[in-house]
Amino acid sequence: MTFNIGNQNAANINNVGRDQHITGGQTGMVVTPEQAWQAYAELRAGVRATRLDPATSVAAEKELGDVESGLRQPEPDRARIAPRLERLTRILLAAGSLASAGSALVAPIRILAQFLGALGAPILGLLPILA
Repeated sequence: MTFNIGNQNAANINNVGRDQHITGGQTGMVVTPEQAWQAYAELRAGVRATRLDPATSVAAEKELGDVESGLRQPEPDRARIAPRLERLTRILLAAGSLASAGSALVAPIRILAQFLGALGAPILGLLPILA
């Protein structure tokens, strides 16, 4: 069987040649570049409001700057953003900031990770479930 499929835009796309059985449903999250920018602004403000030691603060600011650079591209560079956001998340986890700041940091990280699509999956795995 041959598929000739043009452009597709959706949270979930299933192109199947025969039967498909889905158990548990499918969900998807589409985050626009504008929503990603808003999440970035919230994350930057949250990091700056969090009490970090000087070395951790410098490391976090570097990763924030690199995430911003990836977002500023005419087409956001998700492959560039993903490792920087993951490093930032790990820095904040190690500092205990995700636990203490709660949703002020977790929510924007989650939105940015969802914006990254499959590249954001490892980041989502690092986040606290209830925050």
